[in-house]
Amino acid sequence: MKSFSTILAKSFRDILSPSVLSFILKIGLGSMLFWIVVLRLTWGPFEEFVASWLAKIPWIGTMVWFQESGAFLAALALGYALIIVTISLLTSLLGERVILRIAAREYPEIKPVGGGKIHRSLYYTLKASLIFLLLFLFTLPLIFVPIFGQLWMLWLWSILLKEPTVYDVGSLFISDEEALKRRSKKARFIALIAALFNYIPLLNIFAPLFAQILFLHYLLGNK
Repeated sequence: MKSFSTILAKSFRDILSPSVLSFILKIGLGSMLFWIVVLRLTWGPFEEFVASWLAKIPWIGTMVWFQESGAFLAALALGYALIIVTISLLTSLLGERVILRIAAREYPEIKPVGGGKIHRSLYYTLKASLIFLLLFLFTLPLIFVPIFGQLWMLWLWSILLKEPTVYDVGSLFISDEEALKRRSKKARFIALIAALFNYIPLLNIFAPLFAQILFLHYLLGNK
């Protein structure tokens, strides 16, 4: 069984390869540009929507200080979250070829058993995105609490990555869903490691594909 440090080192090497970087830059920068343009054109209504949403949440609506000074920061945080969700969605739908190329190079003796069904991939990604956004919106003030807020945000980002990553990568090489569940014990830890990228603007574009590559090496390196 390969140590996690070896898996991590191989994943960093793969994420910096030209073909992977090209994919990440197209998906990541495209998503960022899209939301920057949309939010720039609709910032006033968007900020008002966030403020009105916060006012309707019982335990937040009574926090006057947050209503007065937190709406702008909350709108920025939500805009950033929308960029991350979009990158995750596009990576889930379009990243299969990149993962298969890495697998063929690193593990030529292990043949794919098929591919994930696009409607199921979309289901897992949209489900994770919805859970992430709802928890994010209902607990927005928590992210401004020192230390705890950063840990809570890391956990939320791992929700966005864990289930889609397990299905998108695992279904390529394991057809038995029960076997895949048994082999996915470290999926949460892997998602947390990849989610650390989201703390750094621009580097956040690496998180979804890095999670997939990490899980690929964990799954096949120990097969």
